[in-house]
Amino acid sequence: MRPIRTLRFLPVLLLGLSGCQDALDSVANKVEHPLPAKLVNKMKANDMSTRSPIMMRIFKEEGVLEVWKQKGNGRYDIIASYEICKWSGKLGPKFKEGDRQAPEGYYRIYPYQMNPNSSYYLSFNMGFPNSYDRSHNRTGSNLMVHGACSSAGCYSMTDEQVLEIYGFARDAFKGGQEYFIVEALPFRMTAENMARHRDNEHFEFWKMLKTGYDNFELTRRPPKVDVCERRYVFNQVPQVENASFQANAACPPASMPATLASAYYAYQKTWNQDFIKAVAKFDREEATQIAANEARAEAEARRAEREAEKAARLASTGGPAPAVPVLGLFSTGNPLKALVPGSEPAAANANAQQAAAQAAQTEAGAGQVTPTAANADVPVPTPNPEVAPQVANAGSAPAAQSDKPFWKIWSSN
Repeated sequence: MRPIRTLRFLPVLLLGLSGCQDALDSVANKVEHPLPAKLVNKMKANDMSTRSPIMMRIFKEEGVLEVWKQKGNGRYDIIASYEICKWSGKLGPKFKEGDRQAPEGYYRIYPYQMNPNSSYYLSFNMGFPNSYDRSHNRTGSNLMVHGACSSAGCYSMTDEQVLEIYGFARDAFKGGQEYFIVEALPFRMTAENMARHRDNEHFEFWKMLKTGYDNFELTRRPPKVDVCERRYVFNQVPQVENASFQANAACPPASMPATLASAYYAYQKTWNQDFIKAVAKFDREEATQIAANEARAEAEARRAEREAEKAARLASTGGPAPAVPVLGLFSTGNPLKALVPGSEPAAANANAQQAAAQAAQTEAGAGQVTPTAANADVPVPTPNPEVAPQVANAGSAPAAQSDKPFWKIWSSN
């Protein structure tokens, strides 16, 4: 069983339990479990009733679910923010059953969508596909906000988080709220974020969602959401009495209230200026990055060209140039090897001395024959013991080995 963080506000009977799932299982009535005192006190401090209406906002990229609650003046303020444990798929809407995409859009949550007996501890169904999704032939089922921290198209929270989220919705319904809205968005729709994602295939869809986002940012009230002509429209009041919005039909004559339209125009004007600045900023950064990449590629190409030229020169000369000896004795690799017995220079020196000794013997014992298979019966004269040493000593070549240190040998020569 997956261990998760222990709830701080649960009763003392939870002591000794190893995981949050076990701790939450011990809640006597999770459906009616009260919100923690810290949240109740926060609501009172912000002029909120525990049963006042709510709305929720989900941001995929930031991985956040926010709960907003109505204050005494009718506007909403954020009361709680939760880190989403898991959501599946990528930025962008859900299209069909099985694509494992978490939905994006505006969804109404009614009391019947709350599931107190969820196999994921507690949950509520998001109502996907809504009328907009259906108008685009999008399919899917059982898309929820739930506990258990696992997702296949849902927004998954920890059990302790969903216990609070469920509690907010339960209390709002008890206060008389007919439904609450969940805004499921790809990211906070700021000018900079929109500029950063301006080349995304879903950008036009996100521009439409942004209108509702802007309405809430401007008024701090959940927007009135309708669908017509297969698109979302926000805070539109029909000009004809009893006119309705149909997802696949033409939008009825409608407009924003005048005061809201004026405020929205000013808000959008400032936002557009910020968007243009953000695009220019990202264009500069992109140009700088491209230039840096090109410089690195050019430097790498020059390095590869030099290596190729070096390899060609080595191939034409038959290999690397030999090391040049210093003073005819010292090698470039290790000068001391020249006088170390057993090294190549020392061995060559010994061979030269042996050849000189043999030459002296030959001169002293002229006419002597070295026995071979052809002259095996020819007697071999014994070398003159007096002459050979004299001739050998007459040479200037040092002995092959000496007890003197090498520096004394060098200085004596």
